[in-house]
Amino acid sequence: MVKRDYYEILGVSRNATQDEIKKAYRQMALKYHPDRNPGNKEAEEKFKEAAEAYEVLSDPEKRQRYDQFGHDGLRGTNYRDFTNVEDIFSAFSDIFSGGFGGSIFDEVFGTGQRRRRSTTQGQPGSDLRVQLPLTLEEIAKGVEKKIKVKRQKKCDACGGSGAKSSAGRTTCPQCGGTGEIRQVSRSMFGQFVNITTCSMCEGEGKIIKEPCSVCRGEGRVHGEATIKVNVPAGVQDGNYIPLRGQGNAGRRGGPAGDLIVVIQEVPHDYFKRNGDDIIYDLWISFPTAVLGGEVEIPTLNGKAKLVIDPGTPAGRMLRMRERGIPHLNGYGRGDQLVRVNIWVPTKLNAREKELLRELARGEHINPTEEEQRNSNRSFFDKMKDVFS
Repeated sequence: MVKRDYYEILGVSRNATQDEIKKAYRQMALKYHPDRNPGNKEAEEKFKEAAEAYEVLSDPEKRQRYDQFGHDGLRGTNYRDFTNVEDIFSAFSDIFSGGFGGSIFDEVFGTGQRRRRSTTQGQPGSDLRVQLPLTLEEIAKGVEKKIKVKRQKKCDACGGSGAKSSAGRTTCPQCGGTGEIRQVSRSMFGQFVNITTCSMCEGEGKIIKEPCSVCRGEGRVHGEATIKVNVPAGVQDGNYIPLRGQGNAGRRGGPAGDLIVVIQEVPHDYFKRNGDDIIYDLWISFPTAVLGGEVEIPTLNGKAKLVIDPGTPAGRMLRMRERGIPHLNGYGRGDQLVRVNIWVPTKLNAREKELLRELARGEHINPTEEEQRNSNRSFFDKMKDVFS
């Protein structure tokens, strides 16, 4: 099962602060709390999913690894796999026992004191996602790339404010500058406060009286940028690199979104990748397989000599140590595996055919019955290892 993006689970942006992440998690935990959704397995799974997301994003080191390499960056790290609700409460007792301005149950029944929401100027810009094709050679060494991105940028005429002048913005008369509208209702369970974003100012707390003539009050215009991307050695297809603040500019002075650079591994002419190992199919002649010899083969760092031992059968794997892809989150690198194939020619002249007929009459060219039995037994033993 493919895991969802942790930021998407909590409903926060990639540049969210720790307080915003904590608040979002509390809201998710409240919404999908088992006591409020009795017998609802889907809600329980979402409750656990939110806990896993918070476990990673609340830890600066784990969050940095996740931001840079996604779920692959968390392999080998120690984080909890929550199997029941009690694990979550014991792990995050500070959140469920008033560590953020009153207990979560006070928040449900209206007995706790809620903090006034602080509004920020403008609305955040959206993230952008681009594909970055890389060859295996570039992946093996690490590379710096320049990419051109079409995105919304801050309007130079108004400085991103969206207003024609500094006096062009005023406090929203509908919400009084808070950016939110509160509606209080009472029931037998207590007092409930329903908080919604102000529709007039869209949560900004300010409205524009005189919009900028260039961006028409948006605070941003369409543009293009060339951005450098530093790709570490060892990445693989599907990994992504987030570039903070390089996405679309925010509306009316809001923070810019991120640029998500997704790695796209270009198929190679010679190699197939298997984890951090690379596989190369080598074709040799029958005489070379029988007599042995030295052949030249490609590697990720140029050409290399490889010795073929006498009597090398088709299908044998020869290992060239540490000629593969560097390990992304550790030391060392994978190997280059060379798979031996015997070339069977289809076009022969008369002399070559005569030599082969003469060779076929040789004493040791054709297998004996015992040799066939031993070869078959060896083959089936290998198949047992493969399928066991």
